[in-house]
Amino acid sequence: MSPNNVTERTELQRHPERGSHDRSVIYAILDEGLICQLGFVSRGHPVVVPTLYARVGDTLYVHGSAIGRMLQTLAEGVDVCVSVTLIDGVVFARSAFSHSMNYRSVTVFGKAREVTDPEEKMRALEATVEHVATGRWNDARQPNDKELAVTTVVAVPLAEASAKVRSGGPKDADADYALPIWAGVVPLALRADAAVDDPRNQPGTPRPGYAAGWQRRA
Repeated sequence: MSPNNVTERTELQRHPERGSHDRSVIYAILDEGLICQLGFVSRGHPVVVPTLYARVGDTLYVHGSAIGRMLQTLAEGVDVCVSVTLIDGVVFARSAFSHSMNYRSVTVFGKAREVTDPEEKMRALEATVEHVATGRWNDARQPNDKELAVTTVVAVPLAEASAKVRSGGPKDADADYALPIWAGVVPLALRADAAVDDPRNQPGTPRPGYAAGWQRRA
């Protein structure tokens, strides 16, 4: 898998040793994440919106209400910035200055494109559902024409993207290692509790395995 091209926007300035333009690293982080932060300029003001997303090959898809300001603006083909961050641990150092977080993140720059082809639009919606729970799309009722008409899907190419990863323990100044202060890492992970049945389920409806044993993609 070839690396992404390094551009002025994706070249890391701070802690470049944590950066990567390897597509396999970028795609793995995007595939494990659930929510992205989507940034753009609307009516002269910067806007950042958290939203669901899905990756299909070299394209990131987001969707929402066709009458919403976010999708109306993005459908015009504006420049966007998309970021996804996974938190893996809290890093406790001996000095307050050296405390940190272990994380994996991806930043994408690109121009949004409205998806108007009906087949691509349906594939994007399917990918979004499957991104959350593999197998759910075929179990659920498919979107009808009315629902598709009030939904806008936009695509962002992944040609200009980079990853940044911090792992391991604290990195204190040499003199601070002599201090009698505890240091270490508290690992963090997204954990699912037991699924809760909708009281309006039809009697005898079985709970699917992807809900009963849901977990974040690794």
